[in-house]
Amino acid sequence: MNKIYQCRFSLRFPVKLLPAFLCWIACLCLALQPVQAQDKFRIQGKITDDKNQPLPGVSISEAGTRSGVVTDAEGKYRLDVAGSNSTLHIAFVGYESKDVSVNGSHTLNISLVQQLKQLNDVVITGYGKTSKKNVIGAISSVNSGEFTQGVIASPSMLLQGKVPGLTITKSGNPNQNPTVILRGPSTLRSGAQEPFYVIDGVPGAPIDMVAPDDIATIDVLKDGASTAIYGARAANGVIMVTTRRPKADQLRIAYNAYVGLEKVSKRLEVLTGDELRKYLADNGQVLAAANNDVYPGTTTPVNTDWQKEVQQDAVSHSHNLAVMGGAKSTTYGFSVNYLDNPGIIKTSSLKRLGVRANIDQRAFDDRLRLGLNIFNTATTQNNVPDAVFGNMLNYLPTVLPKRADGTYTEDYAGNIRGSNNPVSLIDNNRDQTKINKFLANGLAEVKILPGLTYTLSLSTQREQVTRNVYYNSLSVLAKGLNGKANRLTWTNARNIIESYFNYDKTVGKHNFKVLAGYSWQEDHNGDGFGVTTQGFGSDALSWNNLALSNPPPGTVVFDNSGSTTLTTLRLISYYGRINYQYADKYYFQASLRNDGSSAFGKNNRWGYFPAVSAGWRISQEPFMKANNIFDDLKLRLSYGSSGNSLGFDPLAAQLQYSTTGRYYDNGNLINAIAPVQNANPDLKWERTGMLNAGIDFALFNGRLSGAIDYYDKQTSDLIWNYPVTTTQYITTTLLANVGKVSNKGIEVVLNAEPVHTKNFSWKTSANVSHNTNSISSLSNGRFTLKDIPTAILGGKGQSGNWSQKVLEGQPIGTFTLFHYLGKDKDGVSTYQKADGTVTTSPAIGDLMRAGNAQPSITYGWSNTFTWKGFDLNVFIRGVSGNKILNATKAALNTPTDAKVTNILKFTAGESYNDKNSFMISDRFLENGSYLRMDNLTLGYTFGIKSNYISKLRVYGNVNNVFTITKYTGIDPEMDLGGLTPGIDARNYYPKTRSFIFGLNAIF
Repeated sequence: MNKIYQCRFSLRFPVKLLPAFLCWIACLCLALQPVQAQDKFRIQGKITDDKNQPLPGVSISEAGTRSGVVTDAEGKYRLDVAGSNSTLHIAFVGYESKDVSVNGSHTLNISLVQQLKQLNDVVITGYGKTSKKNVIGAISSVNSGEFTQGVIASPSMLLQGKVPGLTITKSGNPNQNPTVILRGPSTLRSGAQEPFYVIDGVPGAPIDMVAPDDIATIDVLKDGASTAIYGARAANGVIMVTTRRPKADQLRIAYNAYVGLEKVSKRLEVLTGDELRKYLADNGQVLAAANNDVYPGTTTPVNTDWQKEVQQDAVSHSHNLAVMGGAKSTTYGFSVNYLDNPGIIKTSSLKRLGVRANIDQRAFDDRLRLGLNIFNTATTQNNVPDAVFGNMLNYLPTVLPKRADGTYTEDYAGNIRGSNNPVSLIDNNRDQTKINKFLANGLAEVKILPGLTYTLSLSTQREQVTRNVYYNSLSVLAKGLNGKANRLTWTNARNIIESYFNYDKTVGKHNFKVLAGYSWQEDHNGDGFGVTTQGFGSDALSWNNLALSNPPPGTVVFDNSGSTTLTTLRLISYYGRINYQYADKYYFQASLRNDGSSAFGKNNRWGYFPAVSAGWRISQEPFMKANNIFDDLKLRLSYGSSGNSLGFDPLAAQLQYSTTGRYYDNGNLINAIAPVQNANPDLKWERTGMLNAGIDFALFNGRLSGAIDYYDKQTSDLIWNYPVTTTQYITTTLLANVGKVSNKGIEVVLNAEPVHTKNFSWKTSANVSHNTNSISSLSNGRFTLKDIPTAILGGKGQSGNWSQKVLEGQPIGTFTLFHYLGKDKDGVSTYQKADGTVTTSPAIGDLMRAGNAQPSITYGWSNTFTWKGFDLNVFIRGVSGNKILNATKAALNTPTDAKVTNILKFTAGESYNDKNSFMISDRFLENGSYLRMDNLTLGYTFGIKSNYISKLRVYGNVNNVFTITKYTGIDPEMDLGGLTPGIDARNYYPKTRSFIFGLNAIF
C-alpha cells in the first residue's frame, strides 16, 4: 500500500515540452539570413611540418563555411573557395591551427608548428568546454585509450585507479554497482555518496546506459568551483561523459568485441571432510551419523567442496557495432552493444542490450544546429540468495549435496546442522530483475550574433523495473509455505529543460566568456505495485501466475517500500558564470547558481551556490619564457559551494502516514494508519564548501607533465534522524540538518614519455592521493547526539554489539571492538574490560576504538609500451593505511560447533573448548593495504593497406593478475561506501581473474 502524505509543491512550470521546443525553433529560424551563392576560386598546395615533411590528413576549410577537404598521403590538397579574398582555416591534431588569407593566390604551401597536445586537449565543463591550458579548476580527463580494460559492466569502472582522489570499489558480482567516492565520504545518508553524472550534456543521466566502447572521454570535476555550476547536486563531484561523435564527410564502421574466461581469483581455506573428522577425533569428538556420509556403494567418507559446488568458470562476451558518418550538413551515428556476463556463482548473471542513435543537422551557414540523441538499454539480472556466500564456507563437507533419491541434503528442521545447503539455496530460489531504461535528448543551438550562442536542450528519461522472486516448495527460505512468490514493478520518469546563452568575446588581449541559463526538472518516481503470496500447487510457473496461489487468510502482503511509493520532485534553477582571461596569463572565473527544490522544507526550498577561481599561467611571463625550463606552469586557486540532495526522498520533509498494524472492526481485519514521520519545514540540503589550490606543469617539450592539488572540503548541515520528545512532535525522531564532516587531502599526478623513438615508445602515468576524513560534529544547540552506532553484525550472542561508530573527531568507518588478550589456561579467548581487567564474557561497555576503514593513500600506475605494431599495457593500483574487519573469519572460527558447521584451517589450531573464539574483536581487524596488478594487455595492430579496413587490432588481456596483501580474507578490495565501510561479513561475492581475447576493427 502506498504511503499517504501531505505535501504542497510550490515549484511549477506550465510550458509543455514539445510545443515550447517547436516554438523556439520556428522563431530562431526566422531570424536567420541565407547566404547568397558566389563564384568559386580554386586553391591548391601542400601542408608540411616544421621539418618540411608532408602532413596527410590535415583539415583545410574555408573560414565561416563548412566547405573543406583533407590532405592526401603527400600532404597535398585542392579546394574551391568563395572568392580570391577568402580565408583558409588549417587544423591538424597535435599542431597549431592557422588562418591564412588567400589574397588572390591559387597556390598556398603552408607549414604547421607542432604544439603541446595535452595543453590543447578539450575539457568538458558545466554547460561548455575549454582547452586544458585554460582550465583553472581541478579537473581530471581520461580518454578512451586510457580506460581500464576488462569485463566492464558499469562505465564508472573505466576510471578505477586512473583519477587521483577517486576511489572505486567493486566485488566480483556482475550485478553489483561499483561504489564511487570522490575526495572522501561527506554524508551520512545511504545512496548519497555518488558523484553527479552528466552524459552528453544531460544532467543526472544513468551512467550504465552508455556502453564503454561508445565513450570518447570522461572529465571528472573535483573542486568546488568546477562543480558549483550544478548547485544542489554536485557536492560529491561531477563526472562528465562524452560519447563518440561522427565527423562530416566520413563514413566509419567500428566493431569491438571480446570473449573472456573468468575464474575465481581466490578462495577461503576451510577444512576438507577428512580434515574435519581428524580435528574432531583429536579432540575426542565424533560426527553424528546424519552428518557423516559415505559415497554411495563404497565405504569412502565424503569430502564435499562446497565452494567448488556453487562456483563455476564463466565465459563472458561483449560486442559493440557502431556506424558513424555524414555529409557536410548532416552527421549521424548508431551503435548497438550486447554484454553477457555470467557470474562465477552458478545461476547469477548479467545480460544487457543497449542501443544508441544520434543525428545532427546544421543549417544557415552553421548558425543553426539541431541534434537528437537516443539511448535505450534492456538489462536482465539474475541473483542468488545472500545466504549462499556464508553457507558455501561453513556447510559440513562431510555430507553429500544430494541423497540417493535426488533430494537435497538439507536440515529443514534446523536441529542437525547449523547452516543450509548452498546448492539447495541456488537450485530452489530464483531472483530476477529486469530493467529497461530510455533517454531521449533534443538540442537546438543557434548562433544569434558573433560570439553569442543560445542552446535549448529537452530530455526525457524513463526507467521500468520489474523484480521477480520465487522460493519453491523445497526452499529452506520458505519452509512449509508450498512456494512463495514476490513480484514488484515500478516506473521512474524524469523530464528536463536546459536553456542557456553563451557569449564569447575577444578584445585585444582580453577574452570574456559569459554563461546565463535556466533549468527545470520534474521527477515522477515509484509509480508501481508489489505483492507477496504463497501456497502454490506446483512450482512449474514460479512467479508467472500469482492467481494460482492459495494463500491462507492474512498472508498476502502488498509492498510498501520506497520503490513503490509514488513521489514527485521538481527542481528549478537559475545559473550564471563569467570567465575573464588576459593575454593567456591571467584567468578569473565566478559563478552563481540559485536552486529550488520541492523536496525540502517550505522555509528552505531555495539556495544559492557561489564559486570563484583564479589562475596565473606563469610560463607566459617574459621572465619565465627566457629561462626556457617550463613549457607550461600554472597556479590555480578556487573556492566553491555546492549541495547534496542525491538519494533524497522527495517526501522527507513532509508529515507522512503509513500502516502501523491491524485491528478488528465488526469482525473484519483492518489496516491501521498513523503518522510515521514528523514534518520539518526547516529541512534543507547538505552543503559543501571546498578550497582548492593547485599547480599544473609541463617540461621537456611536454615529455613530462603533471599536477598537484591540495583541497579542504568542509560539509555542513548533515542530514540524520535525531531523537525528539513526543511532547513537541508526533513521532520520536526528526530528520534534521545538524552534523559536519571534514575531508582534507593532496593529489599528485605525473605523466611522462621517457622513451620515444621511431619504432619504440614508453609512456607512463602515475597518480597518488591522500585524504583525511573526520566527523567535525554531530550536535548543535538544538539537537544532541553522542554517536551513531553502526555495523551490528550479530551472531551467537552478539546481536546487540556494534562494530563501528560514527564519532566526533573520528573518520567514518571507525571500528569499535573488543580488545583481544589471548587465551587463558583452558584455551578460552579473553578480552579486556573497560576497567582494564580480563574477562571471558565482554559486554557492550567494553568496546574500544580500534582503527578505521578509510585508506590514507590510494594510487595507480599505468605503463604503455609500443614497438612497431605491438602494444603492451601494465596497470597497477592499490591502497594503503586502511583496516578491514574480517568478520567472515570470526564467524567461521567456531571450534565448539565443528560437529554441525565447518571451520577454517586457521581454526584447526584453536582449542576445541574455546567458546569465545568467534567474538568479533580486534583479533580479526587486519591490514587492508594491497598492491594489485590490475591489468596486463598485449595487443598487435596489423599494418593493413586497404580501402576497406583502416584499423585491425587483436589483443589479449589478463585482469586481476596478482595481489600483494597481508589480508587473509578472499580479497582486500572492500566496499568503502555508506556508514559501514571495510567490513567482510560473509556476504562477499568472490572477485574474479579474467582472461580475455579481443578484437578492434574499423572499416
